[in-house]
Amino acid sequence: MQFRSWCSAVLLAIGALGSGVSHAASMCVFDPAGNAGPMPSLMQDYALAMQRQGASLTFKVYQDEARAHDDFRAGLCDGILATGLRLRQYNRATGAIDSLGGTTIIRNGQLDIDASYEVMRKLLQTYSADSPQVYNLMVQGKYEVGGIMPVGAAYLITRDRRITTVEALAGKRVIALPHDPAQSMMIRRIKAVPTPMEVSQIVPFFRDNKVDVIALPALAFGPFQVDSALGVSGAVVRFPLMLLSYQVIIDPSKFPEGFGPRSRTWFMSQYDRMLQLIRRSEALDIPARAWMTLPDDAIYRYTLMLQEARLDIARQGIYDKRGLRILKKVRCHVNPADNECKTRQEEDWN
Repeated sequence: MQFRSWCSAVLLAIGALGSGVSHAASMCVFDPAGNAGPMPSLMQDYALAMQRQGASLTFKVYQDEARAHDDFRAGLCDGILATGLRLRQYNRATGAIDSLGGTTIIRNGQLDIDASYEVMRKLLQTYSADSPQVYNLMVQGKYEVGGIMPVGAAYLITRDRRITTVEALAGKRVIALPHDPAQSMMIRRIKAVPTPMEVSQIVPFFRDNKVDVIALPALAFGPFQVDSALGVSGAVVRFPLMLLSYQVIIDPSKFPEGFGPRSRTWFMSQYDRMLQLIRRSEALDIPARAWMTLPDDAIYRYTLMLQEARLDIARQGIYDKRGLRILKKVRCHVNPADNECKTRQEEDWN
């Protein structure tokens, strides 16, 4: 790893000398596995690609997302790669990607996870287009979205396989990230108890029985050692609460002119790379014994429940109505036969 990092540093330096790069910029990068995770390697490839756009990038990798964000806010880095949930405040439109059930496709009464990822793909293609309309969506205040990638489905994880219905969650302590108020709102809707904690606390709290139910993507199972906390009676519910995103937010004044669209295009080009990592992790990092499959009627009911919650949360100003409108258009492009496509829900807001 040290040799590879040294080689990358040399290549970056040679590229900078050869191209006369004048824009040096730094980025905070969150990866729960630190330098051993997939994000540092991906960002090295990103740095090499962005040299051709006149940027000389350096990175600092964090295993603690809150600390990475604090450093970004303090101006210690010019951009940040972190979860869409953490970065929603910087762009409300792209923040709607990480909304409850926002990318989920139910086809013929069954969950279609491939089609759900196709919704994500087409949405990110839309947001990576180089057009004035997209630019206006991607810029909010002094910040610009520099890229979006999928990081997988957020699955409910419980230590007790007997919890098989939403009704059984009543009174249970459920993870609630403090920077995403939508989670606490949803948890209260099902009469469970929101338990605030940072990302780094999720599995320790779960292991120590301070929380009954958590939600994580498969890519977090290895770094967080989720399997050891599950025990023999734990379960991972094969139903996505949402498809999670990683997003890049930059201060465009610290980057070359026109950098944002080119950066977004590059991250879009990595979609299949990330999807391969996600599917590999779901196959290898989550034990086969842990999966719990819900009956089709429950999946349909829970999808409607998430839709109702999504509408309510948007009316309360947490989810961006414009972002949800775009999401619905993409869902209906992928699955036009869905009943929601016959209505104006999530299009006309009262």
